Amino acid sequence: MTTSLLALSPLDGRYHQKTQHLACMFSEFGLMKQRVRVEIAWLIYITSLETDEIKPLSDEEVNSLQSIIDEFSVADAEIIKQFEAQTNHDVKAVEYFIKAKLKQHASLASYQEFVHFGCTSEDINNLAYALMLQAAKPLLTEQLTKIIDTLNNDAKQWANLPMLARTHGQAATPTTVGKEFANVAYRLQSVLPQWLQAPIRGKWNGAVGNFNAHCVAYPDLDWLTISEHFVESLGLSWNPMTTQIEPHDYLAEHLTALARINIILVDFCRDCWGYIALHYFQQRPKEDEVGSSTMPHKVNPIDFENAEGNLLLANSIALFLAQQLPTSRWQRDLVDSTLLRNIGVVLGYTSVAYQSISKGLGKLMVNETVIQADLDDNWEVLAEAIQTVMRRYGLPEPYEQLKALTRGKRLSQASLKTFIEGLTLPEDAKATLLALTPANYLGLAARLAKNEGNIH
Repeated sequence: MTTSLLALSPLDGRYHQKTQHLACMFSEFGLMKQRVRVEIAWLIYITSLETDEIKPLSDEEVNSLQSIIDEFSVADAEIIKQFEAQTNHDVKAVEYFIKAKLKQHASLASYQEFVHFGCTSEDINNLAYALMLQAAKPLLTEQLTKIIDTLNNDAKQWANLPMLARTHGQAATPTTVGKEFANVAYRLQSVLPQWLQAPIRGKWNGAVGNFNAHCVAYPDLDWLTISEHFVESLGLSWNPMTTQIEPHDYLAEHLTALARINIILVDFCRDCWGYIALHYFQQRPKEDEVGSSTMPHKVNPIDFENAEGNLLLANSIALFLAQQLPTSRWQRDLVDSTLLRNIGVVLGYTSVAYQSISKGLGKLMVNETVIQADLDDNWEVLAEAIQTVMRRYGLPEPYEQLKALTRGKRLSQASLKTFIEGLTLPEDAKATLLALTPANYLGLAARLAKNEGNIH
Protein backbone atom coordinates (compact mmCIF):
# COMPACT_ATOMS: atom_id res chain seq x y z
CA MET A 1 0.00 0.00 0.00
CA THR A 2 1.35 3.40 -1.02
CA THR A 3 1.63 5.96 1.77
CA SER A 4 3.13 9.42 1.88
CA LEU A 5 4.83 8.36 5.12
CA LEU A 6 7.33 6.42 3.02
CA ALA A 7 8.10 9.28 0.63
CA LEU A 8 11.74 10.30 0.34
CA SER A 9 10.96 13.91 -0.53
CA PRO A 10 8.98 16.16 1.84
CA LEU A 11 7.05 17.40 -1.20
CA ASP A 12 5.60 13.92 -1.70
CA GLY A 13 5.47 13.19 2.02
CA ARG A 14 4.81 15.83 4.63
CA TYR A 15 3.64 18.40 2.08
CA HIS A 16 1.76 16.02 -0.18
CA GLN A 17 -1.63 17.67 0.37
CA LYS A 18 -0.14 21.06 -0.48
CA THR A 19 1.67 19.97 -3.64
CA GLN A 20 -0.60 17.40 -5.26
CA HIS A 21 -1.88 20.09 -7.64
CA LEU A 22 1.70 20.28 -9.01
CA ALA A 23 2.46 16.58 -8.73
CA CYS A 24 0.12 15.73 -11.58
CA MET A 25 2.08 18.19 -13.74
CA PHE A 26 5.73 17.59 -12.79
CA SER A 27 5.74 13.94 -11.79
CA GLU A 28 6.98 11.22 -14.11
CA PHE A 29 3.33 10.69 -15.01
CA GLY A 30 2.96 14.39 -15.83
CA LEU A 31 6.04 14.35 -18.06
CA MET A 32 4.82 11.25 -19.89
CA LYS A 33 1.40 12.78 -20.47
CA GLN A 34 2.91 15.93 -21.99
CA ARG A 35 5.21 13.86 -24.18
CA VAL A 36 2.19 11.95 -25.44
CA ARG A 37 0.38 15.23 -26.01
CA VAL A 38 3.25 16.60 -28.11
CA GLU A 39 3.62 13.43 -30.17
CA ILE A 40 -0.11 13.26 -30.88
CA ALA A 41 -0.30 16.98 -31.65
CA TRP A 42 2.54 16.61 -34.17
CA LEU A 43 0.95 13.58 -35.81
CA ILE A 44 -2.33 15.47 -36.21
CA TYR A 45 -0.48 18.53 -37.50
CA ILE A 46 1.52 16.77 -40.22
CA THR A 47 -1.60 15.18 -41.67
CA SER A 48 -2.62 18.70 -42.69
CA LEU A 49 0.53 19.25 -44.78
CA GLU A 50 -1.01 17.78 -47.94
CA THR A 51 1.72 15.31 -48.85
CA ASP A 52 1.13 12.31 -51.11
CA GLU A 53 1.95 9.83 -48.37
CA ILE A 54 -0.13 11.28 -45.55
CA LYS A 55 -3.86 11.61 -46.04
CA PRO A 56 -5.78 14.09 -43.87
CA LEU A 57 -7.46 12.70 -40.79
CA SER A 58 -11.20 12.59 -40.43
CA ASP A 59 -12.85 14.26 -37.46
CA GLU A 60 -13.48 10.86 -35.96
CA GLU A 61 -9.81 9.91 -36.33
CA VAL A 62 -8.69 13.19 -34.75
CA ASN A 63 -11.05 12.54 -31.85
CA SER A 64 -9.62 9.05 -31.43
CA LEU A 65 -6.10 10.46 -31.25
CA GLN A 66 -7.17 13.23 -28.90
CA SER A 67 -8.74 10.64 -26.59
CA ILE A 68 -5.29 9.09 -26.09
CA ILE A 69 -4.28 12.35 -24.41
CA ASP A 70 -7.56 13.04 -22.63
CA GLU A 71 -7.83 9.53 -21.21
CA PHE A 72 -4.16 9.10 -20.39
CA SER A 73 -3.97 7.20 -17.11
CA VAL A 74 -1.50 5.80 -14.62
CA ALA A 75 -2.09 2.43 -16.28
CA ASP A 76 -0.94 3.97 -19.59
CA ALA A 77 2.13 5.36 -17.88
CA GLU A 78 2.92 1.90 -16.56
CA ILE A 79 2.77 0.54 -20.12
CA ILE A 80 5.25 3.22 -21.20
CA LYS A 81 7.55 2.14 -18.36
CA GLN A 82 7.37 -1.41 -19.70
CA PHE A 83 8.45 -0.21 -23.13
CA GLU A 84 11.22 1.81 -21.47
CA ALA A 85 12.46 -1.31 -19.69
CA GLN A 86 13.03 -2.82 -23.16
CA THR A 87 14.37 0.25 -24.97
CA ASN A 88 16.23 1.95 -22.11
CA HIS A 89 14.98 5.17 -23.72
CA ASP A 90 12.07 7.09 -22.21
CA VAL A 91 11.00 9.05 -25.30
CA LYS A 92 11.22 6.04 -27.62
CA ALA A 93 9.01 4.24 -25.13
CA VAL A 94 6.35 6.93 -25.61
CA GLU A 95 6.61 6.51 -29.39
CA TYR A 96 6.07 2.74 -29.09
CA PHE A 97 3.14 3.30 -26.72
CA ILE A 98 1.39 5.55 -29.25
CA LYS A 99 2.08 3.15 -32.10
CA ALA A 100 0.51 0.37 -30.04
CA LYS A 101 -2.54 2.56 -29.53
CA LEU A 102 -2.78 3.24 -33.26
CA LYS A 103 -2.75 -0.47 -33.99
CA GLN A 104 -6.00 -0.74 -32.07
CA HIS A 105 -7.74 1.49 -34.66
CA ALA A 106 -7.90 0.07 -38.16
CA SER A 107 -8.04 3.50 -39.79
CA LEU A 108 -5.07 4.81 -37.81
CA ALA A 109 -2.70 1.86 -38.17
CA SER A 110 -1.25 3.22 -41.41
CA TYR A 111 -0.03 6.34 -39.60
CA GLN A 112 2.31 4.45 -37.27
CA GLU A 113 5.56 5.46 -38.95
CA PHE A 114 4.58 9.11 -38.91
CA VAL A 115 4.62 9.07 -35.13
CA HIS A 116 7.78 10.93 -34.10
CA PHE A 117 8.40 11.78 -37.77
CA GLY A 118 11.54 13.90 -38.21
CA CYS A 119 11.87 14.30 -34.45
CA THR A 120 14.73 14.07 -32.06
CA SER A 121 13.91 13.29 -28.45
CA GLU A 122 14.52 16.89 -27.45
CA ASP A 123 11.82 18.08 -29.85
CA ILE A 124 9.42 16.16 -27.63
CA ASN A 125 11.08 16.91 -24.30
CA ASN A 126 11.54 20.66 -24.65
CA LEU A 127 7.91 21.14 -25.60
CA ALA A 128 6.74 18.79 -22.85
CA TYR A 129 8.59 20.76 -20.19
CA ALA A 130 7.38 24.03 -21.67
CA LEU A 131 3.80 22.79 -21.46
CA MET A 132 4.36 21.68 -17.87
CA LEU A 133 5.52 25.18 -16.93
CA GLN A 134 2.68 26.68 -18.93
CA ALA A 135 0.19 24.69 -16.85
CA ALA A 136 1.85 25.42 -13.49
CA LYS A 137 2.54 29.12 -13.95
CA PRO A 138 -1.07 30.27 -13.36
CA LEU A 139 -1.25 28.28 -10.11
CA LEU A 140 1.87 29.92 -8.66
CA THR A 141 0.68 33.30 -9.92
CA GLU A 142 -2.69 32.85 -8.24
CA GLN A 143 -1.05 32.01 -4.90
CA LEU A 144 1.30 34.97 -5.17
CA THR A 145 -1.49 37.33 -6.18
CA LYS A 146 -3.44 36.24 -3.10
CA ILE A 147 -0.49 37.27 -0.92
CA ILE A 148 -0.16 40.63 -2.69
CA ASP A 149 -3.89 41.31 -2.33
CA THR A 150 -3.74 40.49 1.38
CA LEU A 151 -0.73 42.76 1.85
CA ASN A 152 -2.47 45.63 0.07
CA ASN A 153 -5.64 45.14 2.12
CA ASP A 154 -3.64 45.06 5.36
CA ALA A 155 -1.72 48.13 4.23
CA LYS A 156 -4.94 50.11 3.86
CA GLN A 157 -6.45 48.71 7.06
CA TRP A 158 -3.42 49.71 9.12
CA ALA A 159 -2.37 52.74 7.07
CA ASN A 160 -2.87 55.17 9.96
CA LEU A 161 -1.60 52.96 12.77
CA PRO A 162 1.72 54.46 13.97
CA MET A 163 4.63 52.14 14.67
CA LEU A 164 8.20 52.68 15.77
CA ALA A 165 10.54 51.89 12.89
CA ARG A 166 13.89 50.27 13.46
CA THR A 167 17.03 50.81 11.45
CA HIS A 168 19.99 48.63 12.38
CA GLY A 169 17.62 47.18 14.97
CA GLN A 170 17.55 50.49 16.84
CA ALA A 171 14.65 52.86 17.43
CA ALA A 172 14.21 55.10 14.40
CA THR A 173 11.81 57.57 12.79
CA PRO A 174 8.24 56.26 13.15
CA THR A 175 6.27 54.70 10.33
CA THR A 176 2.88 53.01 10.19
CA VAL A 177 2.09 49.33 10.20
CA GLY A 178 0.27 49.73 6.89
CA LYS A 179 3.20 51.47 5.23
CA GLU A 180 5.50 48.53 6.02
CA PHE A 181 3.05 46.10 4.43
CA ALA A 182 2.65 48.42 1.44
CA ASN A 183 6.42 48.37 0.93
CA VAL A 184 6.37 44.60 0.47
CA ALA A 185 3.33 44.62 -1.81
CA TYR A 186 4.93 47.28 -4.00
CA ARG A 187 8.17 45.32 -4.30
CA LEU A 188 6.29 42.17 -5.30
CA GLN A 189 4.15 44.05 -7.80
CA SER A 190 7.31 45.52 -9.34
CA VAL A 191 8.91 42.11 -9.89
CA LEU A 192 5.78 40.15 -10.78
CA PRO A 193 5.71 41.32 -14.44
CA GLN A 194 9.12 39.73 -15.01
CA TRP A 195 7.60 36.38 -14.03
CA LEU A 196 4.34 36.93 -15.90
CA GLN A 197 5.82 38.29 -19.12
CA ALA A 198 8.74 35.90 -19.49
CA PRO A 199 8.01 33.86 -22.62
CA ILE A 200 7.78 30.09 -22.61
CA ARG A 201 9.73 28.95 -25.65
CA GLY A 202 9.84 25.79 -27.69
CA LYS A 203 11.84 24.42 -30.60
CA TRP A 204 10.98 21.85 -33.27
CA ASN A 205 13.88 21.39 -35.66
CA GLY A 206 15.38 17.90 -35.50
CA ALA A 207 18.65 16.32 -34.48
CA VAL A 208 20.93 19.38 -34.28
CA GLY A 209 18.46 22.16 -35.04
CA ASN A 210 18.85 22.33 -38.84
CA PHE A 211 15.87 20.33 -40.18
CA ASN A 212 18.33 18.00 -41.92
CA ALA A 213 16.13 14.91 -42.18
CA HIS A 214 13.03 16.99 -42.85
CA CYS A 215 14.58 18.57 -45.93
CA VAL A 216 15.69 15.22 -47.32
CA ALA A 217 12.28 13.62 -46.85
CA TYR A 218 10.20 16.59 -48.04
CA PRO A 219 12.48 19.18 -49.67
CA ASP A 220 9.58 21.26 -51.00
CA LEU A 221 7.95 21.96 -47.63
CA ASP A 222 8.58 25.23 -45.79
CA TRP A 223 9.90 23.65 -42.60
CA LEU A 224 10.64 26.93 -40.84
CA THR A 225 7.04 28.04 -41.17
CA ILE A 226 5.76 24.59 -40.25
CA SER A 227 7.92 24.55 -37.12
CA GLU A 228 6.81 28.03 -36.10
CA HIS A 229 3.13 27.29 -36.59
CA PHE A 230 3.31 23.97 -34.75
CA VAL A 231 5.09 25.38 -31.71
CA GLU A 232 2.74 28.34 -31.56
CA SER A 233 -0.28 26.02 -31.92
CA LEU A 234 0.68 24.72 -28.47
CA GLY A 235 0.51 28.24 -27.04
CA LEU A 236 4.30 28.60 -26.86
CA SER A 237 6.81 31.07 -28.31
CA TRP A 238 8.90 29.68 -31.17
CA ASN A 239 12.67 29.51 -30.88
CA PRO A 240 14.14 29.06 -34.39
CA MET A 241 17.84 29.04 -33.43
CA THR A 242 18.98 26.08 -31.37
CA THR A 243 21.33 23.12 -31.31
CA GLN A 244 19.75 19.76 -30.54
CA ILE A 245 18.31 21.29 -27.37
CA GLU A 246 16.30 24.39 -26.68
CA PRO A 247 18.94 26.36 -24.71
CA HIS A 248 16.73 26.91 -21.63
CA ASP A 249 17.37 30.64 -21.49
CA TYR A 250 13.67 31.23 -20.95
CA LEU A 251 13.70 28.77 -18.06
CA ALA A 252 16.60 30.66 -16.50
CA GLU A 253 14.56 33.85 -16.91
CA HIS A 254 11.57 32.32 -15.14
CA LEU A 255 13.65 30.79 -12.36
CA THR A 256 15.54 34.03 -11.75
CA ALA A 257 12.31 36.05 -11.63
CA LEU A 258 10.80 33.55 -9.21
CA ALA A 259 13.92 33.68 -7.04
CA ARG A 260 13.66 37.48 -6.85
CA ILE A 261 10.04 37.22 -5.76
CA ASN A 262 10.96 34.61 -3.19
CA ILE A 263 13.79 36.62 -1.64
CA ILE A 264 11.39 39.54 -1.11
CA LEU A 265 9.12 37.15 0.74
CA VAL A 266 12.03 35.76 2.77
CA ASP A 267 12.68 39.34 3.87
CA PHE A 268 9.00 39.76 4.76
CA CYS A 269 8.85 36.50 6.71
CA ARG A 270 11.85 37.54 8.78
CA ASP A 271 10.30 40.94 9.51
CA CYS A 272 7.01 39.34 10.56
CA TRP A 273 8.93 36.94 12.80
CA GLY A 274 10.65 39.92 14.43
CA TYR A 275 7.45 41.91 14.94
CA ILE A 276 5.79 38.87 16.48
CA ALA A 277 8.79 38.56 18.81
CA LEU A 278 8.32 42.23 19.79
CA HIS A 279 4.61 41.49 20.38
CA TYR A 280 3.62 44.06 17.77
CA PHE A 281 1.62 41.22 16.32
CA GLN A 282 -0.27 38.47 18.07
CA GLN A 283 -1.36 35.30 16.31
CA ARG A 284 -4.85 33.88 16.49
CA PRO A 285 -4.47 30.61 18.37
CA LYS A 286 -6.19 27.49 17.07
CA GLU A 287 -7.93 25.49 19.77
CA ASP A 288 -6.34 22.09 19.16
CA GLU A 289 -2.86 23.28 18.12
CA VAL A 290 0.19 23.04 20.38
CA GLY A 291 3.02 25.59 20.30
CA SER A 292 5.52 23.64 22.35
CA SER A 293 5.81 20.12 23.69
CA THR A 294 6.69 21.52 27.12
CA MET A 295 5.65 25.21 27.23
CA PRO A 296 1.85 25.41 26.95
CA HIS A 297 1.72 29.20 26.57
CA LYS A 298 3.54 29.40 23.24
CA VAL A 299 2.05 30.34 19.88
CA ASN A 300 5.06 30.13 17.60
CA PRO A 301 5.37 31.95 14.24
CA ILE A 302 5.74 28.61 12.47
CA ASP A 303 4.00 29.66 9.25
CA PHE A 304 6.57 32.37 8.57
CA GLU A 305 9.44 30.12 9.70
CA ASN A 306 8.30 27.27 7.45
CA ALA A 307 7.80 29.66 4.56
CA GLU A 308 11.29 31.09 5.00
CA GLY A 309 12.87 27.65 5.01
CA ASN A 310 10.98 26.47 1.95
CA LEU A 311 11.69 29.69 0.06
CA LEU A 312 15.40 29.40 0.77
CA LEU A 313 15.38 25.79 -0.38
CA ALA A 314 13.45 26.67 -3.54
CA ASN A 315 15.84 29.50 -4.35
CA SER A 316 18.95 27.39 -3.82
CA ILE A 317 17.73 25.01 -6.52
CA ALA A 318 16.20 27.72 -8.75
CA LEU A 319 19.36 29.80 -8.94
CA PHE A 320 21.53 26.72 -9.51
CA LEU A 321 19.27 25.61 -12.36
CA ALA A 322 19.20 29.13 -13.81
CA GLN A 323 22.99 29.11 -13.88
CA GLN A 324 23.48 25.57 -15.15
CA LEU A 325 20.63 24.85 -17.56
CA PRO A 326 21.70 27.29 -20.31
CA THR A 327 25.04 25.47 -20.70
CA SER A 328 25.61 22.45 -22.93
CA ARG A 329 28.66 20.70 -24.37
CA TRP A 330 28.54 21.30 -28.11
CA GLN A 331 25.17 20.38 -29.55
CA ARG A 332 23.95 18.23 -26.70
CA ASP A 333 24.76 16.53 -23.43
CA LEU A 334 22.43 14.86 -20.96
CA VAL A 335 23.17 16.99 -17.90
CA ASP A 336 20.11 19.14 -18.51
CA SER A 337 17.90 16.06 -18.73
CA THR A 338 18.66 15.26 -15.10
CA LEU A 339 18.36 18.88 -13.98
CA LEU A 340 15.06 19.58 -15.73
CA ARG A 341 13.31 17.00 -13.59
CA ASN A 342 13.81 19.30 -10.61
CA ILE A 343 11.86 22.29 -11.91
CA GLY A 344 8.80 20.86 -10.22
CA VAL A 345 10.78 20.72 -6.97
CA VAL A 346 11.43 24.47 -7.18
CA LEU A 347 7.78 25.22 -7.84
CA GLY A 348 6.69 22.73 -5.18
CA TYR A 349 8.71 24.28 -2.35
CA THR A 350 7.67 27.74 -3.56
CA SER A 351 4.00 26.76 -3.54
CA VAL A 352 4.25 25.32 -0.03
CA ALA A 353 5.88 28.56 1.13
CA TYR A 354 3.21 30.76 -0.48
CA GLN A 355 0.48 28.74 1.21
CA SER A 356 2.25 29.10 4.57
CA ILE A 357 2.57 32.87 4.14
CA SER A 358 -1.12 33.22 3.36
CA LYS A 359 -1.94 31.14 6.42
CA GLY A 360 0.40 33.21 8.59
CA LEU A 361 -1.07 36.49 7.35
CA GLY A 362 -4.52 35.22 8.21
CA LYS A 363 -3.47 34.74 11.84
CA LEU A 364 -1.97 38.19 12.42
CA MET A 365 -3.61 40.56 14.90
CA VAL A 366 -2.13 43.96 15.67
CA ASN A 367 -1.28 44.58 19.31
CA GLU A 368 -1.87 48.33 19.48
CA THR A 369 -1.12 48.50 23.20
CA VAL A 370 2.44 47.25 22.78
CA ILE A 371 3.05 49.33 19.68
CA GLN A 372 1.87 52.51 21.40
CA ALA A 373 3.93 51.77 24.50
CA ASP A 374 7.06 51.39 22.36
CA LEU A 375 6.38 54.76 20.74
CA ASP A 376 5.83 56.40 24.11
CA ASP A 377 9.11 55.01 25.34
CA ASN A 378 11.21 56.50 22.53
CA TRP A 379 10.73 60.25 22.38
CA GLU A 380 14.32 60.65 21.21
CA VAL A 381 13.21 59.68 17.68
CA LEU A 382 11.88 63.24 17.33
CA ALA A 383 15.47 64.53 17.30
CA GLU A 384 15.47 64.21 13.51
CA ALA A 385 12.53 66.58 13.16
CA ILE A 386 13.87 69.09 15.68
CA GLN A 387 17.34 69.40 14.15
CA THR A 388 15.84 69.66 10.63
CA VAL A 389 13.65 72.61 11.65
CA MET A 390 16.65 74.18 13.41
CA ARG A 391 18.59 73.89 10.12
CA ARG A 392 15.79 75.71 8.28
CA TYR A 393 15.98 78.67 10.59
CA GLY A 394 19.77 78.84 10.71
CA LEU A 395 20.36 77.84 14.33
CA PRO A 396 23.99 76.87 15.03
CA GLU A 397 25.08 73.23 14.93
CA PRO A 398 21.59 71.71 15.12
CA TYR A 399 22.71 68.15 14.45
CA GLU A 400 25.50 68.37 17.01
CA GLN A 401 23.16 69.82 19.65
CA LEU A 402 20.65 67.02 19.20
CA LYS A 403 23.40 64.43 19.12
CA ALA A 404 24.64 65.63 22.49
CA LEU A 405 21.09 65.60 23.85
CA THR A 406 19.90 62.23 22.53
CA ARG A 407 22.59 59.86 21.31
CA GLY A 408 22.48 56.65 23.30
CA LYS A 409 19.96 58.14 25.72
CA ARG A 410 16.29 57.60 26.50
CA LEU A 411 14.56 60.97 26.72
CA SER A 412 11.19 61.89 28.13
CA GLN A 413 8.58 64.13 26.60
CA ALA A 414 9.37 66.70 29.28
CA SER A 415 13.08 66.78 28.41
CA LEU A 416 12.37 67.42 24.76
CA LYS A 417 9.79 70.06 25.62
CA THR A 418 12.33 71.93 27.74
CA PHE A 419 14.88 71.78 24.89
CA ILE A 420 12.39 73.02 22.28
CA GLU A 421 11.16 75.87 24.47
CA GLY A 422 14.76 77.09 24.82
CA LEU A 423 15.29 77.37 21.07
CA THR A 424 15.27 80.70 19.23
CA LEU A 425 12.63 79.77 16.72
CA PRO A 426 9.51 81.46 15.31
CA GLU A 427 6.57 80.75 17.57
CA ASP A 428 4.64 78.80 14.90
CA ALA A 429 7.67 76.55 14.23
CA LYS A 430 8.13 76.03 17.96
CA ALA A 431 4.43 75.19 18.33
CA THR A 432 4.70 72.63 15.55
CA LEU A 433 7.63 70.91 17.27
CA LEU A 434 5.91 70.99 20.67
CA ALA A 435 2.87 69.28 19.12
CA LEU A 436 4.94 66.42 17.76
CA THR A 437 4.77 62.98 19.36
CA PRO A 438 6.29 59.70 18.21
CA ALA A 439 2.76 58.66 17.25
CA ASN A 440 2.05 61.61 14.94
CA TYR A 441 5.52 62.12 13.43
CA LEU A 442 4.58 60.06 10.39
CA GLY A 443 5.18 62.16 7.30
CA LEU A 444 3.28 60.75 4.33
CA ALA A 445 3.27 57.18 5.61
CA ALA A 446 -0.53 56.87 5.62
CA ARG A 447 -0.86 58.24 2.08
CA LEU A 448 1.84 55.90 0.85
CA ALA A 449 0.17 52.94 2.54
CA LYS A 450 -3.14 53.79 0.89
CA ASN A 451 -1.41 54.28 -2.47
CA GLU A 452 -2.75 57.82 -2.75
CA GLY A 453 -1.43 60.48 -5.11
CA ASN A 454 1.05 59.76 -7.90
CA ILE A 455 2.34 56.38 -6.72
CA HIS A 456 2.63 53.92 -9.60
